[in-house]
Amino acid sequence: QVQLVESGGGLVQAGGSLRLACAASVRTFSTYAMAWFRQAPGQERKFVAAINWSGGTAYYADSVKGRFTISRDDAKATVYLQMNSLKPEDTAVYYCAAGPIDSYSDYGVGLRYDYWGQGTQVTVSS
Repeated sequence: QVQLVESGGGLVQAGGSLRLACAASVRTFSTYAMAWFRQAPGQERKFVAAINWSGGTAYYADSVKGRFTISRDDAKATVYLQMNSLKPEDTAVYYCAAGPIDSYSDYGVGLRYDYWGQGTQVTVSS
């Protein structure tokens, strides 16, 4: 069983930055692809970013490209999401996910991930 715990959310003004972290309690962390999804009030959960098991390839939603960066530290079993130039439309609950994914077409599909964190709230004020 994998447990994921997100941290780093909060309230920030538009144009500001936040770094989210997701700590995993699993010794095989390095074998999992990791991702961030977000869900705004009244909307479905959407893909934000993913990183493959080796950390060599990252994928981003068009809405965050150039502003967000996903990274992983396998020694700490932690994945990060650096969020810069935040906009009010980035306001959402952000969820971390882990899954044994190795197909390009699956990284953005929530159903392909086996484990999810409880979420952390990010609020961007205008």
